[in-house]
Amino acid sequence: MLLTMAASVLVTLTVADRFIVIGGEGAARAAASESSGSYGLTENELQKLNTVLGLIETKYFRDVDRAKVLDGAANGMMEALGDPYSVYMQKDVAKQFSETIEGSFTGIGAGVQIKDGKVTVESAIKGSPAERAGVQPNDVLVAVNGEKLAGLPLNDAVAKIRGPKGSKVKLTIQRAGMAKPLQLTIVRDDIDYETVYAHLRDDGIGVIEIRQFSLNTGERFAEELDKLEKQHMKGLVIDVRGNPGGVLPVVVSVAQPFVPKGEPIVQVEDKSGHREKTVSNGPGKKYPVAVLINKGSASASEVLAGALKEEAHAVLVGETSFGKGTVQVSYDKQLGDGSLVKMTIAKWLTPLGNWVHEKGLKPDVAVQPPDYYTAARMSKTKTLKPDTIDEETKSLQIMLEGLGYKVDRKDGFYSAATASGVKAFQQKEGLPVTGNADKATAEKLEERIIAKIRDENSDTQMRKAVEVLDAKLGIAK
Repeated sequence: MLLTMAASVLVTLTVADRFIVIGGEGAARAAASESSGSYGLTENELQKLNTVLGLIETKYFRDVDRAKVLDGAANGMMEALGDPYSVYMQKDVAKQFSETIEGSFTGIGAGVQIKDGKVTVESAIKGSPAERAGVQPNDVLVAVNGEKLAGLPLNDAVAKIRGPKGSKVKLTIQRAGMAKPLQLTIVRDDIDYETVYAHLRDDGIGVIEIRQFSLNTGERFAEELDKLEKQHMKGLVIDVRGNPGGVLPVVVSVAQPFVPKGEPIVQVEDKSGHREKTVSNGPGKKYPVAVLINKGSASASEVLAGALKEEAHAVLVGETSFGKGTVQVSYDKQLGDGSLVKMTIAKWLTPLGNWVHEKGLKPDVAVQPPDYYTAARMSKTKTLKPDTIDEETKSLQIMLEGLGYKVDRKDGFYSAATASGVKAFQQKEGLPVTGNADKATAEKLEERIIAKIRDENSDTQMRKAVEVLDAKLGIAK
């Protein structure tokens, strides 16, 4: 049995939360419940299922794969819970799930779940193929390589999305506010095992970015924090934007140094209302801390942000987080065939008892990113021309403006001013100056926008976080 938290079924797509260790009475009660035998099918229920299976095997007009039918039964039971975080995984899917725990896997790097019957994106990991392609939280995946996903179990949908490194997958995406679905072609890749990136800014502010909470993240965070402190950093920004979650004991270890000894980091509440607190053994820090969050910061990221806000006086900067506040248990050994059941067994609460589920954590300082951060990527399958109206032209205009080129509108009508902006861009980039946005122009435009997004000096949320820390340090700018 694996006690876990999970932001979604991620398999080869991304990494979400994995392990949570519940000690003391909670663990004892759980163990006692499992050993008591007070569960399972009654004789009548067992007879019912055997009867259905027998009818299928003897009366169905085609031969059936018995294992597939049994997998379907297990999957159906989990789906009947109506909980997107409770799922049954067949052997191959469970294997991929285990690989994500270790933080190394192949895929597109986006966590998905079934929401209102639709395959919905929770978050795209920073630096992943999905993030580079512009996949965003709450995007609905309508089709994969032309095959519709409607009505498919999540495992089957995931199986269609995943694939070997270097292979391409074409996603049809429905995004709120857009009249037509987007078409994105993504090249699958190895998702970076490294989860922690850190540096000291010239102004003495340290920055540690955590892209997911894998098994090695706690050690890596401690190493980078130690390096920054030895360089006498004045304040720290912890960036968990786009972080879909991870191993709970790991996020607890990341929070420990900042939360004073004896204070709670997280609480877990079971269905009887009993709560257990995980308490810090850390010293606390004297320097100010800001935590960057956005709508892609989910689950374990929210545990960290909530703990540091409520017990370490950290300031949350950015956007309201995803809002995932439940805890899952992963059972594999009990099934005996390599398959796995992941099921919600409790909810987690912040140190002060707040439940963020479906609400998220609100930032203390709200900062929306520029619109080019969320502009839909262009399909590059057609050339956009003046005096036409197209959804992709809207993205073109947003990106041009983001790069400093003048446009008179951002509504999708390819105006003369838009054509002038395209010409100016083409001239600067050494492209044929036509005023039409062909494939080469679109590719170069997106390359420049991605570079700008990656540039910390252009990051409005990061700049605000640094301003907040400077204010706490009494530094006027």
